[in-house]
Amino acid sequence: MQTIDIYFVDAFSDRTFGGNVAAVCPLTEWLPDALLLKMAQQHNQSETAFFVRNDSGFELRWFTTQYEIDLCGHATLAAAHVIFEYLDYPATEILFATRFAGPLSVSRNGDWLALNFPAWSTEAVAQPPALLFESLGINSAVEVRLGRDYLVVLQSQAQVEALQPDISAMQGLGKMVCVSAPGETVDFVSRFFCPGESVAEDPVTGSAHSMLIPYWHDKLNKTAMQARQVSVRGGDLRCEWQGDRVLISGQATLYLLGKIFLR
Repeated sequence: MQTIDIYFVDAFSDRTFGGNVAAVCPLTEWLPDALLLKMAQQHNQSETAFFVRNDSGFELRWFTTQYEIDLCGHATLAAAHVIFEYLDYPATEILFATRFAGPLSVSRNGDWLALNFPAWSTEAVAQPPALLFESLGINSAVEVRLGRDYLVVLQSQAQVEALQPDISAMQGLGKMVCVSAPGETVDFVSRFFCPGESVAEDPVTGSAHSMLIPYWHDKLNKTAMQARQVSVRGGDLRCEWQGDRVLISGQATLYLLGKIFLR
């Protein structure tokens, strides 16, 4: 029988039940992909992060309940929190090798952890699909852009908070949908909808800020920004634009530490 430690971490939150929860499993060696997927399905979280130590740091992978994904911000933050706080890691920066997103790093500054992620560009959409607005329950937007996901920009934080989208209808878009607006007490706010996934609205989406930070840098002419994802759980992020990279900083809180028993 094999035992594996498992941590449930609330990422992008300084308290329990805030931010976005991820499961984190340190491994001594890679298990078969089919087994990793079964474990993620058993954990039933939006993502499970698995990592294995290598010569320069760690190799990191992320699984949803359906498949392996190319990048996940909150689960990377959660994995770094586990390494820094519970695995006696002595340095202030962790280097992660990933299979699809290239090298990533996470640095520590007090209680805040900064993800160094690639910056994602978006292109303006002149004629957004009617289904986009219909599924969001809106008539118009300040701007619609498309990158890995749709980015829909509204006029106010109140509009973002009031959205009650039809997630089932949104599946016809074939894309995730991020909605953003200027913030009332922060530089910008957002929500992130995940049609077809087990979690319909992601509470805090680190990777979405890879496109949000470049966009709001251009609009606000600011390099350093404060952001909040205004989901029910909510989460606060410190953001910095660095050209082809972005820094996405947040806090994290351990909720659960346990053991997995594989027989």
